[in-house]
Amino acid sequence: MHLNQPRLPPLPESEWDDETRELLESLRRDGHIYNIFATLARHPQLLKRWLVFGGHVLGKSSLPAREREIAILRMGWLCRAEYEWGHHVAIGKQAGLTDDDIKRIAEGPDAVGLDPFEAALIRAVDELHANTFIGDSTWKSLAERYNTQQVLDFLFTAGQYKLVSMVLNSVGVQLEDGYEGFQDETKG
Repeated sequence: MHLNQPRLPPLPESEWDDETRELLESLRRDGHIYNIFATLARHPQLLKRWLVFGGHVLGKSSLPAREREIAILRMGWLCRAEYEWGHHVAIGKQAGLTDDDIKRIAEGPDAVGLDPFEAALIRAVDELHANTFIGDSTWKSLAERYNTQQVLDFLFTAGQYKLVSMVLNSVGVQLEDGYEGFQDETKG
């Protein structure tokens, strides 16, 4: 983690107004509200509007879940966003990623054993992260499989998670217990 303590701590329940309480209660999972949501609750109007977009990217996108998670994990890795990485390792495993897949995502597009299309996804994220642009060769690889909506969903997924990674890192959202951060075998 970039920060050991949050610059903006999660909003304590004692400070929730009625609107914030209603918003955060809808996000409660297994009795818990994740630190990202409790932190962003410091700006409830922003949180409310961001949840609509984030909900599309994470739950209503035209991308297959496994491919979406590859893109998210790679961006989290490149941004050194341990909070995002930890949560999406768990989500990625639910989408069918194995520990070996996750190690290859961290290694990058030239990792041994990567499926060629998954390597293209990782390369596309790398290019977006470094250049805010996908080169012609990588674009062609994506366009051979993806329709227009999927290409757009991919671009917005990568961009959304770069944005989220910047926010998480800058405000110091801390990873909850029970989630894996960056592991020794994947340190870059």
